[in-house]
Amino acid sequence: MKKLVPVILLSIYIAVFIVCAVSPYDRAVWWAENIPVMIVMVAIVLSYRFYKFSALSCVLMSFFVILHTVGGHYTFSRVPFDLINDFFGCARNNYDRISHFAVGFYAYPIAEVLFSRKLTHNRFILILFPIFAIFAVASIYEIFEWLYAVCADESAGLAVLGSQGDVWDAQKDMLSDALGAVFAMIIFCFVHWKNLSCREMT
Repeated sequence: MKKLVPVILLSIYIAVFIVCAVSPYDRAVWWAENIPVMIVMVAIVLSYRFYKFSALSCVLMSFFVILHTVGGHYTFSRVPFDLINDFFGCARNNYDRISHFAVGFYAYPIAEVLFSRKLTHNRFILILFPIFAIFAVASIYEIFEWLYAVCADESAGLAVLGSQGDVWDAQKDMLSDALGAVFAMIIFCFVHWKNLSCREMT
């Protein structure tokens, strides 16, 4: 069953991609949001020849690609998310924050590779490096969004930014990424606690 998990998740992503590719709110925004996701998916599929991620890693990685693909269809500020926003009393659409939080889940597969390939014997590096890596990627992506907003059509640029009038949007997005990474590493430590304790690490 575990071997089928990547195939099932890939099939779900392809189905979501096809549905969301039909009549998106803004085709320029759709391209801008989906190209990074497609690059991530191609990288994951190609890497499978050299490293087979665990079923849990695959599940965690799927959250971002699916959430981001849906967000690209509507633009993040227009995703139907009122039920959750109203429940928490949010004035803005926080779907983008959830998507950024899911980006942090990639800390788990990063840690998994470091641990299984014995690329470090230091517990602090094993736990902190994936979080720092996510933070670095998050900051680079915010720079990409800024450059796109400057160079693209004004309405498309604002839609990609998805700031919804929040001047601290970029910082809050990066915080969401980092919190997702911390959450993923808590799961990693819980799942691998016995092996982490048994392995001689400094």
